[in-house]
Amino acid sequence: MRLSILDNGHRRRAKLFLAATSTLSRVESPDIVKMLLYRPDFLTRPLLELTADAMRGPSYWTAGEREYLAICTAQLHQCPFCIDTHAELTRIAGHGEIDPDNPTSARPEVHQVREFLDAVNLDSDHVDATGIAGLPEQAVVEALHVQLVWNVINRLANTFGFELRDGQLHSGTRALHRFGYRFPGFLLAGGDRTDHGDVVENLRHAVLNASATTASVLRTAAATGDTVPELWRSYAETVRDASYKVAKADIARLIAAGPAEDEIFEVTVAAAVGAALRTYDAGRHAISG
Repeated sequence: MRLSILDNGHRRRAKLFLAATSTLSRVESPDIVKMLLYRPDFLTRPLLELTADAMRGPSYWTAGEREYLAICTAQLHQCPFCIDTHAELTRIAGHGEIDPDNPTSARPEVHQVREFLDAVNLDSDHVDATGIAGLPEQAVVEALHVQLVWNVINRLANTFGFELRDGQLHSGTRALHRFGYRFPGFLLAGGDRTDHGDVVENLRHAVLNASATTASVLRTAAATGDTVPELWRSYAETVRDASYKVAKADIARLIAAGPAEDEIFEVTVAAAVGAALRTYDAGRHAISG
């Protein structure tokens, strides 16, 4: 990956877990797992609480349909890591009710909500909710939760250069499905925990407002694009708006300019989460207004 701390900066418990699972499966731990086990109190704990419910909790949408919606989001972000992963998960979780290679196999309600989610992603300032007329509001909220999760992960996968290596697609997707997007609790323990009574608000607080290496004002600026310091401006903008364009050289230039890798990690996560929250907030406003 493009930040060395995501390969080797983990706590001892995470290092032991990564080594043990790699030995047992005979497959190197996927980049997504390495990233999520780094600094779990900053990003992972609130993100996984949201993800487990969005992808495997009770829902109007089947697990396979939610995986398909994740593919659609990944396609918008041009994220090959997530496209391939969720295509495989759609096959595993879908039990044949939806074919990731044949979108016409989806029921009409999936097409309705997909068009709405795509529209929100492409232009969050002008969202038309007429296309989802007839869908239960809670079903649309559940779909927005799915989109929120992968709007974050797609941007991070692109920025940090996630790759699928030999054996990872098969073993990683089956482990994700088997454990319902959950990690053992001991891997996520530690650090401050603030519960705002809502999984989305917990994520917003942890990434943008809680104590971290960088100042909250910098993370908030990276998230919104307002008054971003010159050093970070173009980088944060690319993470938010076109993460597929981030190159290894962009991160190398930041490191050469002085910021520590931990600072780069936090600003990257803040930019990704901020962009995802803007889309989510716009979608919620469209269906409630």
